[in-house]
Amino acid sequence: MESSMGFFDVMWSILVFFLLVAWFWVLISVLGDIFRSKDLGGIAKALWIGFVIIIPWLGVLVYIIARGDRMQEHTLEALAKVEDAQRNYIRSVVQISPADELAKLSELKEKGVLSDAEFAEQKARVLSD
Repeated sequence: MESSMGFFDVMWSILVFFLLVAWFWVLISVLGDIFRSKDLGGIAKALWIGFVIIIPWLGVLVYIIARGDRMQEHTLEALAKVEDAQRNYIRSVVQISPADELAKLSELKEKGVLSDAEFAEQKARVLSD
């Protein structure tokens, strides 16, 4: 009695494994968003988590339909915070002030390395950071 897996059995196993990984990814994303949401109170968070844990497929689907747009907003806010923290850390380590950067840009403009348009663009970038 041979018990070998055929090609389609292997492909089916790969598909099931992929779907399982995707499911856990979505589930963790939804749970993370529930915890990260500042617009939800403690009771609302507990109800959403209970709904997602008790009836996982339906809970995740309803959460994505009801609050999917807020999930994206929360992700973008978190990314912006991380980017700001990274930028501030780099500035603290490098210790170059915006005034120093503007002085270097003006030197490059005087030497003819930067055109007026490039200088204005870089100056706006420095001042916006």
